[in-house]
Amino acid sequence: MDKIICIAGPTASGKTALSIALAKELDGEIVSCDSMQVYKGMDIGTAKPTIEERENIVHHMLDVAEPWEDFSVSRYCAMASPIIDNILARNKTAIVVGGTGLYMDALIRGNDFAPYPSTGRRQELEALADSEGIESVLCKLREVDPDAAARLHPGDRKRIIRAMEVYLETGKTITAHNERTKAIPDRYRPLWFALEDENRQDLYDRIDRRVDTMLEMGLLTEIETLLQQGIPEKCTAMQAIGYKEFLRARSGEISVEEAAAEVKQSSRHYAKRQLTWFRRNAQIHWLRRAPGEGTAEILSRTRQFLWECDK
Repeated sequence: MDKIICIAGPTASGKTALSIALAKELDGEIVSCDSMQVYKGMDIGTAKPTIEERENIVHHMLDVAEPWEDFSVSRYCAMASPIIDNILARNKTAIVVGGTGLYMDALIRGNDFAPYPSTGRRQELEALADSEGIESVLCKLREVDPDAAARLHPGDRKRIIRAMEVYLETGKTITAHNERTKAIPDRYRPLWFALEDENRQDLYDRIDRRVDTMLEMGLLTEIETLLQQGIPEKCTAMQAIGYKEFLRARSGEISVEEAAAEVKQSSRHYAKRQLTWFRRNAQIHWLRRAPGEGTAEILSRTRQFLWECDK
């Protein structure tokens, strides 16, 4: 095994605290694997660990993109892989932590991504989605790549357009590309952990408390600051859970209280999708949190598992 530990799990499950505790014990450095914590200035709404919370542990892949940029899994891997290689070269432990399963899987596999050409095809698809709705692009995708069309959520505009773009540019479906990628041996061989609550309501309660804490910490001010900096409301970053809802409150469409309730509900749904994603990974060792348990108990079980692996 490589000196890499992956810590996955749903939002608000305690990944950050566990990763920092492990990094202190294992002389490790943390590589964030969160598609929203890459953005500068988006700290509160993404639950980015504060300087104090990091406890002098080196963190990578935080604040590496501007909020108006479209960030992608291919860009994440291109930036994160050399970081991991450097950590390993210095004989330290790389601790990859986050809830963005697509990014984490691609990073570990070392995926060979389809090219991103600049021929105008994507702009044409974007224009079609703007004028006729994303369903029009999805219908085209169903004709050439029904597997991808069935797999993608109808609201996932970005990946629907990307899948259709790959076909138009290469003549091959993104499903076929992904199948070829799966045949390539993984780039890294980590130990996998994921956190889960024995009582799902405990997770939901932590999500609710986190949203309330974000508001107390000044999330609305953070959003206002981003807008004053010229960040478009429609950019990818501002459409994230915890931002788009409060943009609606800012416009007067709903109240702040209603927006907070929507964030809590959307975060619970997102947590379910994250758990579904990570359960497909047979290599994961699940760390199930009993009611009332904190980081110390989870760390103890993690430590025990690591010790058994070293025997």
